[in-house]
Formats: sequence, C-alpha cells, structure tokens
Amino acid sequence: MSNTYISLFYSQLFLNSYVLISIMPTAITNDIKITVEVAYQENQSDKDHVFAYRIRIHNKGDYTIKLLRRHWFINDVNVAKNEIEGEGVIGVQPILEPDESHQYVSGCVIHSDIGTMHGTYLMERQLDGKQFKVTIPKFNLIAPCRNN
Repeated sequence: MSNTYISLFYSQLFLNSYVLISIMPTAITNDIKITVEVAYQENQSDKDHVFAYRIRIHNKGDYTIKLLRRHWFINDVNVAKNEIEGEGVIGVQPILEPDESHQYVSGCVIHSDIGTMHGTYLMERQLDGKQFKVTIPKFNLIAPCRNN
C-alpha cells in the first residue's frame, strides 16, 4: 500500500467517520509549531483500535526549512513500545518558507484501548544545511469506550 493511498484513506476516515478524542496538543521547538488532532475511527475498529491523526507543521521562524525524517514512539499499554523511523511524512519531505504550514493525516492501529504517541521531526535549515530536531507533542490514543 503506497503512502499516498494510506494518507488518502486516513484523510477520508478523519473527515467522514470519527469521534474526536483529543484537545489539540501543541509544541514549539526552534520556531516550528506542531499541532496534533486525534480521532478514533469507530467504524474501522473491532478487536484492534484505529486512530487517525492530523498534524499541522507551522514554520514561525525566519528561515526556509525542510522536513527530512520522522521518528515516532508508539505506546500501546498491552504491547511493547514501538518505534517508527523514516524519511519525510506520508511520502513527502515538505519545504516550508517562513510563516508557511504543512498539514497531513495519517493513522495508527493499537491492540489495547489506550495508548500514546510522540516523537520528533528532523528538519534542515535551507540557508546553511543546519539540521535540528522538532518535538511532536505527546498525544493520547483512547477509545471512547474507555472514557465511560
């Protein structure tokens, strides 16, 4: 399954059938603002729990930047922690001019009804090639049945 297809799949899920479960966690690192919105995908969840998340990356700095890599930590309370690393996000390495934003939707499947995600992006300042990490704030993955 291609990254583009996965992104479109989760975008469709996010927009059409979800239970919003999280207030938007935000982190600012080196003038890069990361905002997360999470939605439980009730129609896709059976034994496992499917979550879609929307990430907005806003360059509040004075320099053009490029997102090179992502590094995620996924904590499923009933399963060992999982780490995912790779180039870009959903198949792209966006370049953001000052005051520009990039937004994407992706998803995560966990076995238990509660978990968390957080991580970092590796960015590169286009002016001089300086690389730096940006924090992706920790957000909860909680099935609505857990809140009752």
